[in-house]
Amino acid sequence: MKVLVTLLVVMVAFLTQAQTKTTQELDKKYDGLSLFFYRNTLRMLNQKDDPAFDELIKDIEKMRFMMINKAESKFTDADYKKLLDSYKSESYEEMMSGRAAGRAFTVYLRESNGHVKGTVILAKDDESVMVLDILGKIAINKVPEFFNAIDNSTDIGGKIKDFMSDDDKKKEKENKTSGDH
Repeated sequence: MKVLVTLLVVMVAFLTQAQTKTTQELDKKYDGLSLFFYRNTLRMLNQKDDPAFDELIKDIEKMRFMMINKAESKFTDADYKKLLDSYKSESYEEMMSGRAAGRAFTVYLRESNGHVKGTVILAKDDESVMVLDILGKIAINKVPEFFNAIDNSTDIGGKIKDFMSDDDKKKEKENKTSGDH
């Protein structure tokens, strides 16, 4: 019994460490798509057995992918700035920011004793904000490639498209409802 309790405590500690408080709060505050991946799940996404993708994910233990529709959730540029500041307050250091494929990217790392323990990648475009909260790391220069791989994955890409089209359906319904009055 003591072993079971100890195991449960260790598992809970691991799971809470695997995700930042900022990401947890973001998920509570805004409706959006939220998916969890473990290393084996990420390997299954490599449908083409691409060695470059395997190289991208080799140092990822766990990852949470979040996507928030900015218009639907009323997520503003000020909210985005607060989000960035909140990650900094958790000892994450901005390592890179840039643009690729129509998205602005910001990469944060948290290190302990010279080893990367956590990576947070934020991407935003005109319609959405995406967060990858990673226990582990990926090569910083491969961030846009990693997002493209996620977008092009049949499973994840389908969920993203469904999420975005659900928002479009809600807008159509609201427009019809407001047009009837």
